Amino acid sequence: MLMYLAEYLSGVHSGFNVFQYITLRTILGVLTALFIALLVGPYVIRRLSHLQIGQNVRSDGPESHLSKAGTPTMGGLLILVSIAASTLLWSDLSNRFVWIVLVTTAVFGTIGWVDDYLKLTRGNSKGLSAAKKYTWQSIGALVAALALYFTAQTPAETSLIVPFFKNVSIELGWFYVVLTYFVVVGTSNAVNLTDGLDGLAILPSVMVAAALIVFAYVSGHINFSAYLGVPYVAGVGEVCVFCGSIVGAGLGFLWFNTYPAQVFMGDIGALALGAALGIVAVMVRQELALVIMGGVFVIETASVILQVVSFKLTGRRIFRMAPLHHHFELKGWPEPRVIVRFWIITVILVLVALATLKIR
Repeated sequence: MLMYLAEYLSGVHSGFNVFQYITLRTILGVLTALFIALLVGPYVIRRLSHLQIGQNVRSDGPESHLSKAGTPTMGGLLILVSIAASTLLWSDLSNRFVWIVLVTTAVFGTIGWVDDYLKLTRGNSKGLSAAKKYTWQSIGALVAALALYFTAQTPAETSLIVPFFKNVSIELGWFYVVLTYFVVVGTSNAVNLTDGLDGLAILPSVMVAAALIVFAYVSGHINFSAYLGVPYVAGVGEVCVFCGSIVGAGLGFLWFNTYPAQVFMGDIGALALGAALGIVAVMVRQELALVIMGGVFVIETASVILQVVSFKLTGRRIFRMAPLHHHFELKGWPEPRVIVRFWIITVILVLVALATLKIR
């Protein structure tokens, strides 16, 4: 919205032309989302506490988590409001990528809200059934995938590129829809599984979103994309503003979510953030790079799958508890140690993923 105002005012003074630059609007998106989150955060926490919207803790989890019972949850609403407001203020609203990513995030946020609401009303940690949750996630992901597929303007938008290999590009055709579906649903659930400790999911999400800013800018810039040998996707650079909003909103939320947390994001935040990261990675043609920089999410998900498969086949558990962060807690690691070490791993993986832009 403000971009259009600046465009109008540029007729009065040429200095307003600076707001046409995606880099500046991305920075403003970060700062705006951060400001909104910090400003609205205390009110949201007080309101959630007043409504007694508190976290239900599993009785079979680590004993240290019992003290978290009653901590306000559904704080992901703060993240989503900050992201939406900042994106709508600073992005080009005529851009199709902006609307697809906003709607996808809102849909998955709604699914998470329903899940959180059912948990609260039932007074336990069981919300939507797995079948219902997966069904609605599937519908949201398929609609987003089809929207991208049918609005694609060049073959590059539906091709798979392989990190570290300059000339490897696979035209996917209809399989693009299938890949997008699995990336969006998979990332959404992976972030949700990781969201088990204070700040554990939000900062890796912020780091991945920051890396996606770089990928989106390069893919949306015809000269940089040609120089680095990545597919040029016209208009996708505008997604930088959205990713910047995730960074700002995430840091603002972390202010209140850092150990010991004053608020939890809940499924409303985790499912939405995961879907947002997944759909952006698809837009900028970096699905495989997402696997690298989101390695913590991948490992957490893999630990759950391995635990379930092992127990069903052999009756034995590989880990003391899944997801993996609970395993380390039960081994005696203090919660802050688990969190910070997972953050450090994410920093390393994000740097490796960014290196794929040059090493090819």
